[in-house]
Amino acid sequence: MTKTNTPKPARARKSGRRSPLASVALIAIGLLFTGGAYALFSTSTASAQTDASSQQTIGEGKKLFASNCATCHGLSAAGTGSGPSLIGVGAASVDFQVGTGRMPMQMDGPQAEKKAVVFTEEQIASLAAYVASLAPGPAVPDARYLDAQGDSANGAELFRINCAMCHNVAGAGGALTQGKFAPALDGVSAQHIYEAMITGPQSMPVFNDMNISPESKRDIITYLKYLENNPSPGGYALGSLGPVSEGLFLWIFGLGAIVGLTVWITAKSN
Repeated sequence: MTKTNTPKPARARKSGRRSPLASVALIAIGLLFTGGAYALFSTSTASAQTDASSQQTIGEGKKLFASNCATCHGLSAAGTGSGPSLIGVGAASVDFQVGTGRMPMQMDGPQAEKKAVVFTEEQIASLAAYVASLAPGPAVPDARYLDAQGDSANGAELFRINCAMCHNVAGAGGALTQGKFAPALDGVSAQHIYEAMITGPQSMPVFNDMNISPESKRDIITYLKYLENNPSPGGYALGSLGPVSEGLFLWIFGLGAIVGLTVWITAKSN
C-alpha cells in the first residue's frame, strides 16, 4: 500500500496590521512636530511685532525730541552750548528729568527745579526709548526694587552715610553752594528716587551698583517711604531741619517769652 505524504500546512503569514505602539509613536511625533512648528512661528511673529512696536516707539520719541529738546541738546542729542550731550545717559535719566517736570527747563538757573510735568507717560516712555537707542545707559529700574518692602534699618544707615549730608537725615533737603540745593524727598516716587541714584542729576553723585547694590537702593527707598508714612513721634517736626529750626524757635519764642515775662513782672512790681 503506497503511503501518501500529506503536505504540512504553510505557516500563516504575518498580519499586515501595524503594532499599536507604532501608531502611538507616529501620532506623538506628528504632534511634536506640529507644536514645535507652531511655537517657532508664534515666537517669530511675536518677536517681529515687538521689534516693530519698539521701532515705532523710538520713532515717536525722535519726533518729540526734535520738536521739544533739540534746541538745547542738538538734533543728534550730542549737546550744544545750551545743553549737555545725552549720548549714553540712558532711559532712566530721561524718565527722571522729564517725569519730574525738570525738563524742559522753564528758565536758566543754578539747577533745574521740579515743576508740573509737560508730557504724558506714553510720550515720556517714547523719549526715553529714543535716547536709550542712541547708546547704552542706565535703564528704568525693575519694579521689584521699588516696592518699599526692604530693610528700613539698613536703608536708614545707608542714607545717613551717603545722602544725609545734602538731603538731611530725614530727607528734608538742604542748601548747597552757588545757589544750588538738595531737594526734599517727601512725596518723590520710588522710581524717581532710584533713577536719581543711578543717574546723578544736578549736583548729585552717581551711585552705581558697585557703590550701592540694587537691594541696598531698595532699602533706602524703604526708609524714605517709612519716614513719609510715619509722622514725627516728638510732635511738630519744624521741617525736620534739626537744630537749625529748633534753635530759631527757641530764640524767637523762648527768649521772647522770657523777655515778655520779665517786662510783665517789672511792670507789676512798680
